[in-house]
Amino acid sequence: MNGYQKYKAQSIYSMSPSELLLMLYEEAIKRMKKAQYALEDHDYGVFEDCITRTVKIIRYLNVILDMEQPISQDFRHIYEHLFYNLSLIRAGRDRRTEEIEEVIHILTEFREGFEEAGRQVGDMHVTSEKSVVG
Repeated sequence: MNGYQKYKAQSIYSMSPSELLLMLYEEAIKRMKKAQYALEDHDYGVFEDCITRTVKIIRYLNVILDMEQPISQDFRHIYEHLFYNLSLIRAGRDRRTEEIEEVIHILTEFREGFEEAGRQVGDMHVTSEKSVVG
């Protein structure tokens, strides 16, 4: 691991749980926007990579849900909806950007909701955008 990778890993380890959650949503949104541009440019390799990475992020968000919390069941349903939409986007021959925009919208709403919740509980160190390593 080079110096930059060590620095980036250390910065992730020093984030609060709210910041880590926001970083995951930001990365998923970024990947979906990149997938949208790649689709418009007919760069299907980049498109597939972005969808795959977004699926991995959503899968992780789904796995870490605390199912003892009542709202977690609602989140799980929304994540399942996102999985379904992503599978349609990936499989569709007539790949339409409307489905991509819907996924971006849902992820953005989640991100904004968690950002506000983090502010309300004072669990934010920094409010700048971060990126997922890898």
